Amino acid sequence: MRTVDGRVAGRRGQATRQKLLDCLSEMLSSSPYRDVKVIDVARKAGTSPATFYQYFPDVEGAVLEIADQMAAEGVGLTEVLEGRSWVGKAGWQTAQELVDGFLEFWKRNDAILRVVDLGAAEGDKRFYKLRMKILNSVNNSLADAVTELQSKGKVDKDVNPAAVAGSLVAMLAAVASHQKGFQSWGVKQAELKPNLALLVYLGITGKKPTK
Repeated sequence: MRTVDGRVAGRRGQATRQKLLDCLSEMLSSSPYRDVKVIDVARKAGTSPATFYQYFPDVEGAVLEIADQMAAEGVGLTEVLEGRSWVGKAGWQTAQELVDGFLEFWKRNDAILRVVDLGAAEGDKRFYKLRMKILNSVNNSLADAVTELQSKGKVDKDVNPAAVAGSLVAMLAAVASHQKGFQSWGVKQAELKPNLALLVYLGITGKKPTK
């Protein structure tokens, strides 16, 4: 762990650096990204702007650091699909667990994901790469699942695995970022999950689930 000028940060320095990141994460949960200033983050962490600049070039640099840690965690969504079956009752279980894991991950990281989405939408390649790092982990696993089902004759050969997987992942990300909005449509969280899992299962297998 190094400072901006290349010096190795000691244990105390690393703790200060992490505290600054934790405070910034907390502030992003309650304030618009562009309103967060270095002086406010430093004050909340009980230190000075000069100390902040020892570890990060600016607020955006610190946000990218948080986003990178979050993206690494997001890659863990692959584990939900590792070695799982998409056939019959086991397949229905796989679809439900994927939806659960995806929605929970989005909910837990809502504040930083909003910033990542904003940066990616504005064409910032650093944020775009982080967003794709999270989505690719699930996308590739779903594409592999369709390919495997095709090899067993359970899914039509005309289906494009990458197109199906990409569409499902884009849908999952859109729904996950809009979870609060569903309440205004009269949809409870408990109702959202099984219906979203149904769409995922139908998309991968082309069949209704065996419950």
